[in-house]
Amino acid sequence: MVSEKVGGAEGTKLDEDFKDLERKVDVTSKAVVEVISKTSEYLQPNPASRAKLSMLNTVSKIRGQVKNPGYPQAEGLLGECMVKYGRDLGEETNFGGALVDAGETMKRLAEVKDSLDIDVKQNFIDPLQNLCDKDLREIQHHLKKLEGRRLDYDYKKKRQGKIPDEELRQALEKFHESKEVAEISMYNILETDV
Repeated sequence: MVSEKVGGAEGTKLDEDFKDLERKVDVTSKAVVEVISKTSEYLQPNPASRAKLSMLNTVSKIRGQVKNPGYPQAEGLLGECMVKYGRDLGEETNFGGALVDAGETMKRLAEVKDSLDIDVKQNFIDPLQNLCDKDLREIQHHLKKLEGRRLDYDYKKKRQGKIPDEELRQALEKFHESKEVAEISMYNILETDV
């Protein structure tokens, strides 16, 4: 931008609709990244456990294992503890029986949470991560390409008369082509169900 100002020529402006699309895609991109982070935080609130799970998932991918190792739910750990000590006391005692019953319930709750974790990851986090890794990254690529072609066109426009008209026309054509590709990509991502 500074070099454009120093050159004295006004840079080619993008229309307001394009800028609005670009702003919306930027907000969408930031939202997707933060929602992924906050959802992972919600499912596994302990940062150390999240880091361990992330590392285990990476290792399992490297080894080619399909199923991710489970995250030890606090309810499951509590349930195992209750069942163990309930059995040690004896299920025929009031306290021992209550510990075993409550422990089994906590273990079932942990299974439900595990199921929720898997379901949310497969049906919510993974599609958002895919959107972030592919579609939004592709849009950023198109926008960078557009900016490069805009700068090329502006430079050639400033040197008009010193360069062949065909070169200027080609630069303008490439600029419009890149703008259209970026615009279509942004429009498509905003119009599909993210």
